[in-house]
Amino acid sequence: MAKLKLKKTKKADQQPSANTTKDENMVVLPPVRMSDDPLPKQVKWINRQRVLVFAARGINHRHRHLMEDIKRLMPHHKTESKMERSKNLYVVNEISEMKNCNKCLLFEGRKMRDLYLWMSNVPNGPSAKFLIENIYTMGELKMTGNCLKGSRPLLSFDPQFTKDPHYSLLKELLIQTFGVPRYHPKSQPFFDHVYTFMILDNRIWFRNYQILSEDGALAEIGPRFVLNPVKIFSGSFGGTTLWENPKYVSPAKLRQAMSKKAGNKYERRIEKKAMHEATKPETGYPDIEGADFFKVDPMEQAQEVVVKEEVNNVEDEYANDDEEGNASDDEEGNANDDEIPDTKSKPKFNMKINKTKPEKTIRRKTFQRV
Repeated sequence: MAKLKLKKTKKADQQPSANTTKDENMVVLPPVRMSDDPLPKQVKWINRQRVLVFAARGINHRHRHLMEDIKRLMPHHKTESKMERSKNLYVVNEISEMKNCNKCLLFEGRKMRDLYLWMSNVPNGPSAKFLIENIYTMGELKMTGNCLKGSRPLLSFDPQFTKDPHYSLLKELLIQTFGVPRYHPKSQPFFDHVYTFMILDNRIWFRNYQILSEDGALAEIGPRFVLNPVKIFSGSFGGTTLWENPKYVSPAKLRQAMSKKAGNKYERRIEKKAMHEATKPETGYPDIEGADFFKVDPMEQAQEVVVKEEVNNVEDEYANDDEEGNASDDEEGNANDDEIPDTKSKPKFNMKINKTKPEKTIRRKTFQRV
């Protein structure tokens, strides 16, 4: 029994050194890893970007579906219930700090038809306000593309983003907002889809594509929308205005202009009639000789002209024939006076005219000598 007690005391006296504990906690990664092997869990999450995505009251069902599609595309988002419209926008900064978010996407609806998007860097700014146009959700498009939920996207930007200073600022804001941080707990460790931001007609066009193969084949997933920038502020949801879009027209003013244009339709028609009567010339064809020709029915006048021309042509032919006949009689000198036809008599002819379609009638003339 004494020997056993001595052995236990010796083991208790042996304490592990600090070097041995460090060696046990260290994880040595292999130099080569197969693609099927699971990734070792990363303890530190360096880029801690969290985006608060929520809406104010007053959006319709299509706007809500678009917001849900954007939430599916962003695994680093956080949600919040709808905000009352009566509250000031500076309250959003406090809500973001309570949710531990440093980026915010706020959807704001107007008149249940217009949708605005606030994109802000909390709490110091800058922030930008957009009008969302041409909205097509994933449920409406039904595209063939499909990507894994939570996978990280590649961001593709138009080269025009680097030409203007306000576009370069918006590019940095879009990168920090839509870029999924590496080693995020809810994200996948690979890329299988691409976000494209293109500038056309002073607007930012958003498209989402799935990467089908390594050669660059893509298939669109959705959703689709267009961001029309309105203003850029120095602070978060306020502050001094850094840039304002000079070509922006609110949709309410556009609808008002369209309604005015439709309402003045009757007045414009009456004005056109009065202008036509005031500027109407007294004679229809002042520069044409014989303008009386156009005062009667043109089809009847055309028929009379055609008949006169044909009669003149027939008279000329008979006059030529008579001159030839007289010359032959003078040479022979034996012709009787009773047998000589009257050269002064005019030929008679019959002509049928279709009154319904005079332009398509085929005139058949039969001539008889008297």
